[in-house]
Amino acid sequence: MSIYINSIAHISIQEPMSENWFHSPIMYRENYVRSIEPDYSAFIPMMTARRMGLVMKRAIATALKTIRETGIENPDAIITGTGLGCIENTEKFLIAMIENNEELLPPTAFMQSTHNTIGSQIAVFLKCNGYNSTYSHRGTSFDSALFDAVMQFELEKISSALINSHDEMTPNYFKLLSKLNYWKEGEISEEVLRDGKSKGSFSSEASVSFMLENSKSKNTICELKGMEMMYEPDIEQIEVCLNKILRRNNLNINNINAVVVGVSGDKDNDDIYTELLSSILPQKPVVWYKHIFGESYSASGLGMYVAATILKKGILPKHLLYSKTCTDASTPQNILVYNHFQNKDHSLVLLSSCNN
Repeated sequence: MSIYINSIAHISIQEPMSENWFHSPIMYRENYVRSIEPDYSAFIPMMTARRMGLVMKRAIATALKTIRETGIENPDAIITGTGLGCIENTEKFLIAMIENNEELLPPTAFMQSTHNTIGSQIAVFLKCNGYNSTYSHRGTSFDSALFDAVMQFELEKISSALINSHDEMTPNYFKLLSKLNYWKEGEISEEVLRDGKSKGSFSSEASVSFMLENSKSKNTICELKGMEMMYEPDIEQIEVCLNKILRRNNLNINNINAVVVGVSGDKDNDDIYTELLSSILPQKPVVWYKHIFGESYSASGLGMYVAATILKKGILPKHLLYSKTCTDASTPQNILVYNHFQNKDHSLVLLSSCNN
C-alpha cells in the first residue's frame, strides 16, 4: 500500500500558509512567541470566527487550505493530534467558574474546551461523517495520529486522510511550564540553541494539516514509505525498527540522505538525538527545525512538514543543517524523521521523493 502526501498547510511563528521560511526564515530572540495569524476571512465567515478560539480558527484554516489544494472535499478520515487541545477555552471556563462562584457559567467555552472538539469542528465544516479520532499524548500526539492513519491505509479501510496537529500556548500555561524549566531564560539565538548545554528551549505554537492519499496527483509532495513507534527503546531496538522500515522498501542505511530531528536546545532532549545519530547514522546530514519554528507539543508535525518540503524542492538549505561540519546538501531522495518525547515515546518516519 502506497501513501502519498499530496498537500500541507501550516500556521506557525513563520509566515503562515507560506514556504518563505525555506529560504528566508524569521529568527526570534524571545523565549515566548505566538503564531502569526493569517486572514481568516478567506476560510471562515466573520460571525462564525468571532465565536472561535485561536487554535480552532487555525485548525479550520489549515484544514480547508489543504482540502482546496487536493480537491478532496470529503476525506475518508480526519485524525487529529493535540497535546493541549483548546487550552485557551479551558482557561476561560475555569476563570469564569472562580469569578462567578461556580454559578451562571457560560457554556460555550466549556463545550469548546474538549480535546476532540478540534477534529469534530473540522468534520462539521467539511460535512464529513467518516472516521474521526483525536490523540492527546503531549509531544507524540501528532505521531500517534499519523500512526493511526498508516494503519488505516494498510488495512485498506481508507484511501484518503486529513491528518492534523494543533497546539497553542497561552501566557498562563507558558508561566506554568517555566516553573518546570521548559524554557530558556534571557535572549534566544541560534547559537544558544545549538550549544545545547543547558535546560529549556523557546516556546511557540503550531498548526499543520496534511492530506494523505493512496494515489499520486499532480501536486504530490512526497511518499510516506513507512513508520514505526517505540516505547522506551534502547539504541539496538531503534536500529532494528529502522532496518525493518528500510528492508520493507528495499533500502539500506546508505540510501538515507538526511535525518530530521527535534533538536531544541534543551540538553536532556538533545543528548538522546546525539547518541542515536553517532551510533546508527554517523556522517549523515542532520536537519533541525526548532530553531526557526520553536518548541510545542505539535512540533513533530512541523518536522515532517520540513522533511516533505526538502524533498519537494530537491535541495537542503544550509540554514537547516544542524551539523556545521557537514556541508553535503546534494539532492535528497530519502529522509528519515526521528522524534522522541522525554526519551519515552520514539517514532521513525521515512519519506521519499517522487521526483525520480
